[in-house]
Amino acid sequence: MTMLNSPPRSLARSIHVGFLAAGIARASRNSPRFSSSLSPPQPPQLPPSLQTQTQNASKPIRPLTQEQQAFLASALRVNQAGELAAILIYAAQSPVLTRSHPHLRPLMKHMYDQEAGHYNYFNHVISQHRIRPTAMTPIWTAAASILGWSTAVMGREAAMACTEAVETEIGTHYNEQVRVLLDWANKCEERGESLGPELDRLIVELRRIRDEELEHLDHAVENDAKSARPYALLTEVIRGGCRGAIWVSERV
Repeated sequence: MTMLNSPPRSLARSIHVGFLAAGIARASRNSPRFSSSLSPPQPPQLPPSLQTQTQNASKPIRPLTQEQQAFLASALRVNQAGELAAILIYAAQSPVLTRSHPHLRPLMKHMYDQEAGHYNYFNHVISQHRIRPTAMTPIWTAAASILGWSTAVMGREAAMACTEAVETEIGTHYNEQVRVLLDWANKCEERGESLGPELDRLIVELRRIRDEELEHLDHAVENDAKSARPYALLTEVIRGGCRGAIWVSERV
C-alpha cells in the first residue's frame, strides 16, 4: 500500500532490499576466516535499524485514512516549497556575502548543496505520489529571492539572522511531522501492523533533513546572527512570514 492514493511503487522496496543485500555481502567479506578445527563463523548480525525494517516487512501494512493522506499531501507540498525557497535565499545571498566575506564561500556552498538535496528528495516524492505543488510557487520564488538579496545587502549578520529565523520555523515544522508519523507508527505497532516501507523511509528522511536544517541554524548563530541590527524585529518578521507561507501552502 503506498503512502497516498497512487499506483503501487517498488522504489522504496527495491532500495531496502538492495541495501540489505549489500550490507550482508560486505559483512560476509569482512568475516574472519577460521581453521577447520574451529566452529564455523556465525551469520552477520543486522544493525538495529535493519532488524526493525525486516520485522516490519513481515507485518500487514495498515491503509492510511483519508485524513492521514490529506495530512501527508499538505505536509509534503509545504516541504517542497520550503526547500525551493531555501535554495533561492542562499542563491541570492551568496554572491553578495562571498564578495565581502570570501571565507564564507565554503559554508554557503555547503548549506546550498544540502538544501538542493532536500528539494530534490521532496520533488521526487510529490511527483511519485502525484501531489499537487502549491499554487503559490511563483510568489514564494520572488519573495525568497528578494529576502535573500536584501538581507545580504544589510550585512553578514542580517543574512545569518535570516537563516536563523527561517531554520527555526522549518525545524519546528519538520519536528511536528516526525511527531505525527511516529504516533501513527506506534499505534500500528500496538495492533501488530506497520506503516509500510515508504513511510518508514519518510520518517528516516524527515529526521535527517530536520537535523541538517538545525545544523544551518547553528552555523548562523556561530556567524553572529544575533548581532544583526535590528535583530528582534528582523527575525520576528521573517519567522512570521514563514509561518504565513506554511499556512497558505498547506491549503493552496
